[in-house]
Amino acid sequence: MNSPKQLLIMILSLAAIGLMVAIFYAPIWWVSLTAPNYPEEAFPDGVRINFHMNGVFNGCKKIEKAEITEDEALDCVHEMDTINHYVGMYPIAAGGVVERAFSQFLMSLLAVMVLGFMCKMPRLRMGILTLGFGAIAIWMYATYYGSNGLKMQNSGYLYAMVTAMDQDTEKESRISEEMSSAEALIARLKASMNETPEQATAATNTEDSSAKENSLISLENSFIKDQERKTGNEKEEWTGSGSQMLSWHYQKNLGRYFNNPEEIIPMVNKMTIAGSIMFWGMIAAMMLLVFGARKNNGLLFWALILVPMALPLFFIIEYSGWLWWYGHNLNEMGAFTVKPFMPTVFGDGKVAQFTTHSYPNIGFALMMLLAAVLAVVALLRRKQLREQDGQS
Repeated sequence: MNSPKQLLIMILSLAAIGLMVAIFYAPIWWVSLTAPNYPEEAFPDGVRINFHMNGVFNGCKKIEKAEITEDEALDCVHEMDTINHYVGMYPIAAGGVVERAFSQFLMSLLAVMVLGFMCKMPRLRMGILTLGFGAIAIWMYATYYGSNGLKMQNSGYLYAMVTAMDQDTEKESRISEEMSSAEALIARLKASMNETPEQATAATNTEDSSAKENSLISLENSFIKDQERKTGNEKEEWTGSGSQMLSWHYQKNLGRYFNNPEEIIPMVNKMTIAGSIMFWGMIAAMMLLVFGARKNNGLLFWALILVPMALPLFFIIEYSGWLWWYGHNLNEMGAFTVKPFMPTVFGDGKVAQFTTHSYPNIGFALMMLLAAVLAVVALLRRKQLREQDGQS
């Protein structure tokens, strides 16, 4: 019979898993650029983007004022890419490539770890971890390496992949040559997004089947059209695997503004290898955790709760690392030359005439709450194990 302490551990653990689900679909962090040429009347939050676990999404809202008429929300992800590329910065979609592709598996892994830690009997714990990790491994292999594996990706990830590609930079260049800078800006913003705000929200925050199907069709068509322009051994048949999409999409984004194959191909090769390392690294980690679950102590046992508890710390390290990469890997083909710099991680900063704002969103607050809940679970388990040792 379960003791009150064990029941509390179970309740809090299940609550933590529920928080993980909410975290996956919530915006974790937001970044905004403000400048005199982006008036507050039209850009009340500046040029704003929202970072999720599975992608970066538009943070600008539809403006409804008597003096401003908008049929749809402006896509500030594309606008920020346009701003950044002038100083040689790569597109936003070039960051966190592997992490976003594996986000659903990583969060599922953390959830199974918490579920395993919830059990006080080693044999039952090993059984739960084996079944849970086995299901994740099969799902992950089918998604990343299997034919049409993208169908098993979440809709938010696919939607972000589509919108990252939905930008005709050649068209933008022609527009800029024919119009004034103000007119070109307006034209870019109006042409940047075909979806309504309601459709964008559905694709980002829910598993909408129709939005997911549209994203899959769009990605496949884009891939096939791109291959038609190639010759000989360069051509590649569509498989629909996550691995194929990761490499191709990363290459297309790197070359969106700075199409230099000599620089891009080695970067794509490294990212492809990184994807394989992530896959097999997770498999190895799961096997190690099952081995460590055979007893109620030891580093691997406590890792089941300490690793999920450290999710906010992991996010900050990851976020900061990619910001450093963006600021220290500026392409020489940028219109303006600036010294390598560290973008603002938290708070307000200044780059040229732009003021940058970088702050946590609701998802990070949920991460902190998750860490607090899991800390209580860890303390309860520690006390429970001490009591058992004392009785024995």
